Amino acid sequence: MPHIRSSADLRNCYNEISNFCHEYDEPVFITKNGKGDLAVMSIEAYEQLVGKFELYGLLQEGLADVAGGDTRPLSEALSGIRGRRKK
Repeated sequence: MPHIRSSADLRNCYNEISNFCHEYDEPVFITKNGKGDLAVMSIEAYEQLVGKFELYGLLQEGLADVAGGDTRPLSEALSGIRGRRKK
């Protein structure tokens, strides 16, 4: 269930909202004049979310490579990795 607070609460209860974001690692939705306006989250939760998006992007690139036939045998890939590690 989303945690929803008003913009007045953000001004008046900042520490409480901050503590909630850090404790539960989920956003707090801030309303302005009764309508959704912002989503506030801890830096840690934000970095984790951005990391997931980056990973999903890399996975999508890999799936596109497979679909396009841009692959090579595992033994060849491992040889390339081992060659780079020795340098």
